[in-house]
Amino acid sequence: MKNQKYDIAAYVWPSYSGNDPRTLIYWPEGMGEWQTVRDAKPKFPGHVEPRKPLWGYVNEANPDIMEMQINTAVRHGVNVFIYDWYWYDNRPFLENCLDEGFLGAPNNNLMQFYLMWANHDGGYLWDKRNSHDLNTVIWEGKADRRKFETICNRIIEKYFSRPNYYKINGKPVFSVFDIQNLVSGFGGIQETRDAFAQFDKLSSDAGYRGVHFQLTMWGDHATYLPDGTRMQDSALAPLLGFSSFTNYQFCQITDIKRDYGAILEDVKKVWDKFASYGITYIPHISVGWDNNARFYKYNDDIITGNTPEKIEEAFRAVKNFLDAHQEIPQLVTVNSWNEWTEGGYLQPDTIYGYKYLEAIRRVFTDRKPT
Repeated sequence: MKNQKYDIAAYVWPSYSGNDPRTLIYWPEGMGEWQTVRDAKPKFPGHVEPRKPLWGYVNEANPDIMEMQINTAVRHGVNVFIYDWYWYDNRPFLENCLDEGFLGAPNNNLMQFYLMWANHDGGYLWDKRNSHDLNTVIWEGKADRRKFETICNRIIEKYFSRPNYYKINGKPVFSVFDIQNLVSGFGGIQETRDAFAQFDKLSSDAGYRGVHFQLTMWGDHATYLPDGTRMQDSALAPLLGFSSFTNYQFCQITDIKRDYGAILEDVKKVWDKFASYGITYIPHISVGWDNNARFYKYNDDIITGNTPEKIEEAFRAVKNFLDAHQEIPQLVTVNSWNEWTEGGYLQPDTIYGYKYLEAIRRVFTDRKPT
């Protein structure tokens, strides 16, 4: 694993495989969400989402495919993958792309990885046939203490034990997506602290330095506590035991119905705001947003103008932020490596080719184009 000054961590949506039979409930052809990408049609003249993958509809649970993707990512400066990780109905969901693909690839030691517990509820969002119904819950994402202990032991045994599991200050990083479900599942602030303390102890007992808990914060929303009160997430996060926070998508922190350049100017202000909260903030870059592929009806929440040139400008801005904040980990999270049905990805497409990746390479590495 080659060290570099800046860690560029791209989220991975592990749906581009049919190896998990439970995916058939959403994508019955057995190719994962590639089925949705393949069948998507423009919603208006000039609409180009979703763009099509230059590599084709590959199975990302195939270690040969992931060997190629790892080489490509590292060559362009993307040296960390953050895997969306699910636990539904007391068992894992969509682990195949990580377990069989990434960790099965002979060169996975070139990259680091960590988990983001995607503890949101699972419904019909991923099933285009039924995506008009976003209220039905198929699987609950929240966990109680007993379920969480099972999760912790599995993660420590299967993933923390890997030499390329990403650490901050020597502690394996565990990210959490949904703070509301987190607190609701455990039953309150102290109960959540206790659950985190248990995970930390289990990790320490296994020979690690504990756990670095990271929150993916949706702006600065307020979470409903079990006693009926509300608390701003920026105040709640340190009380629960989080050591840092970052974001998952620009659409969760600012108005996105406009040009990428205008969005970026506001996002830079958001970075400064978040950095003042008193808890370590890891800055975030989103490549785009357009989730119309998942719906028959048109959704006008779309980022426009996200050209490779503007994406490069965004990465230069985030590099400047990191350089001005040497006290924080030199890490940036990116949405994403492969969120094709949400219009935010670094993988090469049939319009821009490798230009998004080339933008990262130019900003963060001294490597020559290949």
